[in-house]
Amino acid sequence: MNVLEWLEDWYSKECNGDWEHTFGLQINTIDNPGWSISIDIKGTNLEGLQIPYGYFENNENDWYGYKVENDKYDAFGDAFKLEFLLLNFQKIVESKR
Repeated sequence: MNVLEWLEDWYSKECNGDWEHTFGLQINTIDNPGWSISIDIKGTNLEGLQIPYGYFENNENDWYGYKVENDKYDAFGDAFKLEFLLLNFQKIVESKR
């Protein structure tokens, strides 16, 4: 299963008739250029998880950062990090099962 299929599966399992009316996820572009991802984890098995912000940069075109706080996974990365950031979220979810 690729990461998009995994994310679709994760999302559909969190939808319970209430969660999806208040929570969800967003994937946006940013002007660095790059990606921004925000995924609500309130009401999931990750609720309350805290991971302090970490920023990792090899050069100005190879960077990413992420955190988990306030019941959100927030991640940012260069134009080639979308799949990596989603895989990072998958790794966090699967480590807490």
